[in-house]
Amino acid sequence: MCIREEIEELELKTLCKDAAFSKNTLGRKNSEKPCEIRTEFQRDRDRIIHSKSFRRLKHKTQVFISPKGDHYRTRLTHTLEVSQIARTVARALKYNEDLTEAIALGHDVGHTPFGHAGESALNDLCPYGFKHYEQGIRVFSVLEKEGKGLNLTEEVLNGIVCHTKGEEAFTAEGRIVRLCDRVAYVNHDIEDAIRAGVLDPEKIPKRFIEIFGDRFSERIDTMVKSIIENSSGKNIKMSDELTSVFSGIHDFMYSEVYLNKDSYSQDQKVPFIIGSLYKHYKTYPDKMPEYIQKIAREDSPERAVCDYIAGMTDQYAINVFKEIFIPKSIISF
Repeated sequence: MCIREEIEELELKTLCKDAAFSKNTLGRKNSEKPCEIRTEFQRDRDRIIHSKSFRRLKHKTQVFISPKGDHYRTRLTHTLEVSQIARTVARALKYNEDLTEAIALGHDVGHTPFGHAGESALNDLCPYGFKHYEQGIRVFSVLEKEGKGLNLTEEVLNGIVCHTKGEEAFTAEGRIVRLCDRVAYVNHDIEDAIRAGVLDPEKIPKRFIEIFGDRFSERIDTMVKSIIENSSGKNIKMSDELTSVFSGIHDFMYSEVYLNKDSYSQDQKVPFIIGSLYKHYKTYPDKMPEYIQKIAREDSPERAVCDYIAGMTDQYAINVFKEIFIPKSIISF
């Protein structure tokens, strides 16, 4: 029995009956020879960590575009926080931690530069619309490795596409990531908004402080414990009382932070940058990488341009915009 088989047998003995067992995975679009050491979900996690799209998350906006300071969250730090919280829940409830981690690490790779402002801009430009959770599937199935994709398992892909809206994942692990994503971003966005001077801590609803606590770590601890105590089968949730208060703080953050003019003052510049790049590459598709040009030929120019821009980091998009549209200084000798 190889190491992978030993791990698979250990899963069958130690995980709960509603867990996703790597031995019983639905598999990949293209079958591959099993690894002797790692399970299928471990392989997916490793492929995601070593992907270019994962590395680019460190230079993509979470909420605040070009913040003044080094301690604000980026897409990468958010992703790592989601992974940590989700793994804690999965381990406590005896679900598959490797699958949970793989979904968590890959859940946001479909995000555009400039956060939700960039996503909104592409959604307005593309004739078929743009949703970051759908783009995540294209990243891993079509775009990574210069058009070859990573050939991830169905369980991981489903968890990624179902992590935010619409139908829930068919695995409990995917549902854990979905809830822990909200737990992470609501809490760290409160902290970042206070640091940015956008949110007055005195305005935070008293009921939220009473229920969850007044410190970041205390709030996370309260939410995680509630999820562990109240989840059953594939029904992953906090208590009804905590769920109600949490929904309230989610709405509060939208009104006070996400839609605050100080939060999105830079967002107003995003549609112009994204729109200019979109028009340019539609006109000159040969300026994009060859594997993106292939998508333009075989699918559509709009699809290809959308894929290319969505993969850019904030700074790369700005630099490309400058290179194309800003005149260079003329030096006289």
